[in-house]
Amino acid sequence: MTYREEQEAVLQETRRQFFARGARGLGVVALATMMSEAATEKPAAGGLPGLPHFPPKVKRAIYLHMVGAPPQIELFDYKPKMKDWFDKDLPDSVRQGQRLTTMTSEQSRFPIAPSVFKFERCGESGAWVSELLPYTAKLVDDITIIRSMYTEAINHEPAITFIQTGNQIAGKPCIGSWISYGLGSMNQDLPTFVVLNASHSHPKANVQAISARLWSAGFLSGEHAGVALRSSGDPVLFINNPDGVPTKVRRRMLDALAEMNEIQYAKLGDPETRTRIAQFEMAFRMQASVPELTDLSKEPESTYKLYGDEAKIGGTFANSCLMARRLAERGVRFIQIYHRGWDVHSNLPEVLPSQCKDVDRACWALIQDLKQRGLLNDTLVIWGGEFGRTIYSQGKLTASDYGRDHHPRCFSLWLAGGGVKGGVVHGETDDFSYNITKDPVHVRDLQATILHLFGIDHNRFTYKYQGLDQKLTGVEPAHVVKAILA
Repeated sequence: MTYREEQEAVLQETRRQFFARGARGLGVVALATMMSEAATEKPAAGGLPGLPHFPPKVKRAIYLHMVGAPPQIELFDYKPKMKDWFDKDLPDSVRQGQRLTTMTSEQSRFPIAPSVFKFERCGESGAWVSELLPYTAKLVDDITIIRSMYTEAINHEPAITFIQTGNQIAGKPCIGSWISYGLGSMNQDLPTFVVLNASHSHPKANVQAISARLWSAGFLSGEHAGVALRSSGDPVLFINNPDGVPTKVRRRMLDALAEMNEIQYAKLGDPETRTRIAQFEMAFRMQASVPELTDLSKEPESTYKLYGDEAKIGGTFANSCLMARRLAERGVRFIQIYHRGWDVHSNLPEVLPSQCKDVDRACWALIQDLKQRGLLNDTLVIWGGEFGRTIYSQGKLTASDYGRDHHPRCFSLWLAGGGVKGGVVHGETDDFSYNITKDPVHVRDLQATILHLFGIDHNRFTYKYQGLDQKLTGVEPAHVVKAILA
């Protein structure tokens, strides 16, 4: 690099890079006299020294996010008394002046819409589960159902950002990135954090937009961002060599590029330069590992008897769950699956059965598959949305048709796997599934519990950014939900 180029690079550096470079001056020299070099080195596979804080219960997680918010009243929060309240107004004593979305705040009345679907007690635990989830009903003794989740966010964009990143404003690292940053990789040939976007089947399903901001590394190094696998074409964009470029030439090019980046790093000290080197190397290794990962031809027929024939179709939720199992057994630490179409503002009795059918068997199959391979004991599986739905109908109510608006005051999700009790129903709501009456669990509490299962104390897991010790759980109190821990 010429003197002029070096000066230009200095002029272009960010304020953050400038102070970081300055900190590597006399301060580092002084620090070196007090600490041995070995004490400051990271483990070979990445991650932070001193983590985990205590013995972890799980090594990996599979997060199944139902984008749009499944209605808890139709799935896990059985409210038989509402049959007698059909088309009656929601009492003011229940609503208590709580905020509504603009989609229903101007309604002249709030008619109660009991669920049209039947419920049954299932398993030895006797948990109530909807007829829409017959396979999940067989899982109840393997899972913890939390019926008392709540959040402050009332619209999708802030709510899904909040549950994924710990903040309603985009730009913070998501939970998968935090895990990658803290614990590092368990494999050398695949990313630590992988994202799958599953398709939905009903044409009338109301689909919410999602984007890579949900699996962004935020202010963490870019290597901790989620890598999205596509269901058609190249599994990862630009992973293959350009036409006419053989692997040996690609290897020589990357080696030369790494040398130039190391020179750049030595001059400027920008840590993102090292990130680029690591990402180029990972992309090169993925040219061999990803095709093997996505080749399902060697899966035995018993796999498809478990997941169903839909698992053979790329992009389906069943196929995504099968891919999640394959990723888990290859050492990927955090796997995120998004399934859209759960925003049931209208046509709920028509759309919801299709949404449930998309995911029900696949969820059951995933748990069975992990269990028979000895992976469930150290894998955490999470299923849920970003908030709940109202007991009252949005728009016109009939005996056979209705919709439900957003409801942040209570919703349901379930967890399974290492460190989590099976056959547990945690939390209760009132007769209207409107307010929590026992054992509330905030989104931050869920995040603290997930970190705890990975052996991480959320209060001690921080990253210095903008003068603050940033945490996934933020600055408000958060508590591990010890009642659901095995």
